Amino acid sequence: MMEFVFWVSVFLIVYPYAVYPLLVLGLGRLKPRPVRTRSSMPMVTVVIPAYNEANCIAATVQNKLDQEYPKDKLQVIVVSDGSTDGTDDIVLEFNDSAVQLLRRNGREGKAAALNEAVRYAAGEVVVFSDANSIFAPDAIRYMAENLADSEVGYVTGHLIFLSDGPGLIDSGVGAYQRYENWLRLGETRLGSIIGTNGGVGAIRRDLYADTPKALITDFVLPLTVIAGGHRVVFDPRVKSHETANAELGSEFRMRVRVGLRSLQGLAYMRRLLNPLRYPLASFCIFSHKVLRYLGFIFMILALVSNIGLAETGLLYQVLLGLHLTAYALALLGLSSGPPGWLRRITAAPSYLLMSSAAFAMAVFKFLRGDTMATWRPRAG
Repeated sequence: MMEFVFWVSVFLIVYPYAVYPLLVLGLGRLKPRPVRTRSSMPMVTVVIPAYNEANCIAATVQNKLDQEYPKDKLQVIVVSDGSTDGTDDIVLEFNDSAVQLLRRNGREGKAAALNEAVRYAAGEVVVFSDANSIFAPDAIRYMAENLADSEVGYVTGHLIFLSDGPGLIDSGVGAYQRYENWLRLGETRLGSIIGTNGGVGAIRRDLYADTPKALITDFVLPLTVIAGGHRVVFDPRVKSHETANAELGSEFRMRVRVGLRSLQGLAYMRRLLNPLRYPLASFCIFSHKVLRYLGFIFMILALVSNIGLAETGLLYQVLLGLHLTAYALALLGLSSGPPGWLRRITAAPSYLLMSSAAFAMAVFKFLRGDTMATWRPRAG
């Protein structure tokens, strides 16, 4: 029985990160669904939710106005969710009719802010940007090209995280993003991606559906698009960059928040987990999201059963040695200041351990019924 628990746990740890991507790539090659991009210049509304973003909001708004896109087809709405640091005044200083400030006095979070802002959108396409997201000059043009395909309802791009120097967060986030983008390319070829980059994305205005304020729009809106029969795709040409969390604590809190709100989003969109009605979507959501969020359970079961099996033979003694070495590297990476060469070795296991701990906390909060609609920018 213990051997069964060990090997099943190991498989469920490895499956979402290695087996599932291979299945996606294989299925995508058997029956690919290319995105039929073409030049298209619809009216676009860029929505930027902001709370106390005085240090970056001017650069973000100017970046959107400087896009390689017809100025008469561009609207920028900054929705200030109760900002108190002068963010609103900075937006009002823009002498441009394309820029609009929407002030919300009661702070309710990103989903509530987007729901209100979209009601004022003049565009056929709504583009989402974080308050510190700087788009490449051609980002909006490429998103519009993807939405020219009538099957595509939502498109996201490559969000690049910048930092002041090498470290766990820099190395871990960078490696994780490269892996996720590779997987998203495979999911796009197969049909739709599961989860998007909230800092850079676009949706058809007529497909937007209000999201409950406690949920994460980056996750729920794409699932709503999929449930409606449209595709959600990833285009690596669509580039944006943001400043990464510099501190481990901030990254951990952000992961807890995202995990909690994603679990609530899964509960809200649970109809997509019905394999009889949504066979491909349920397969991808369960493989890409559900098993990852539950990975901490399988990690505990694998370690405990491996310890119990160590006395049964050399194989399990070697596996336990590898097991403990991986955790030692992860804990070393989480400590302050490992040497540069060692940081490269420890980055992946450290980031995986930190993320798993955050998911465990998110599951606990979810079962307890917690909600987290608002947060401090770049502090989790």
